[in-house]
Amino acid sequence: MKMENQSSVVEFILLGFSNFPELEEQLFGVFLVVYLVTLMGNAIITVVICLEQSLHVPLYLFLQSLSVVDMGISAVIMPVMLVILSTEKMRISILGCLVQMYFILTLGVTECFLLGAMAFDRFAAICHPLSYPMIVNKMVFVKLVTFSWVSGITVATVQTTWVFSFPFCGPNEINHISCETPAVLELACADTFLFEIYAFTGTILTVIVPFLLILLSYVRILFAVLKMPTTTGRQKAFSTCASHLTSVTLFYGTASMTYLQPKSGYSPETKKVTSLAYSLLTPLLNPLIYSVRNSEMKRALMKIWQRKVDLHTF
Repeated sequence: MKMENQSSVVEFILLGFSNFPELEEQLFGVFLVVYLVTLMGNAIITVVICLEQSLHVPLYLFLQSLSVVDMGISAVIMPVMLVILSTEKMRISILGCLVQMYFILTLGVTECFLLGAMAFDRFAAICHPLSYPMIVNKMVFVKLVTFSWVSGITVATVQTTWVFSFPFCGPNEINHISCETPAVLELACADTFLFEIYAFTGTILTVIVPFLLILLSYVRILFAVLKMPTTTGRQKAFSTCASHLTSVTLFYGTASMTYLQPKSGYSPETKKVTSLAYSLLTPLLNPLIYSVRNSEMKRALMKIWQRKVDLHTF
């Protein structure tokens, strides 16, 4: 890419919430706490699953992968957001913007497919319990996780390369909290119609198709659960599925509003709040959704804590 030859803009300015300067100090405090809690919660899940041998099964290994992705999304977006709030605006080079967009897309698309893989895992476990170890074994798990990451990397590579092949002649102010594709594309001084068709089609394939497959899986799961003879079995199945469905609804709903909306669909402030929902709330809530309601996770955490206490005691 010959960005220097095509563009008179050498840097962008991220505006964040500069329209509300009176709120920036409070928002900084809130977002800093949320960021630290997000990193700590997802790190705890990752470490607990890594250390506890009984959790080395696809259900929890998928959860571990999801936690790694959530930590990545937070690390890519939140530090930039905190800098914007502390300085009112933030200057970012074109290369820096490209890198941020690349990782947002990579991690976002990867999470889409990971959530789909987790739905398939629950479908196999509940609808085909006897053959579940054969359907979702370690090799299948590795293939699904690898496919999720390869899809994310591929989409991000194509999309960021295409976006930054456009000339940027000015203005250079991005009225958003990060270098997300729709916000950056508004500044391109070229016809972006073909790219928008590609982006819309790509979003359908990476967001809507997995979401529909997840819904189909849960329709099958619902019928299977209702046929279970015991109330305890139904409650356990519903508890596991409710956690995943909550995460899916929050992530897919807000991501779709960001990447499927027309240019004039929402105000810039609404777009910022929507973006925060899946870049801040989803990584924050996933550890709570998956661990607080999960007795095995809580047991594993207590066992690891007890081992630590015993080591210090002796």
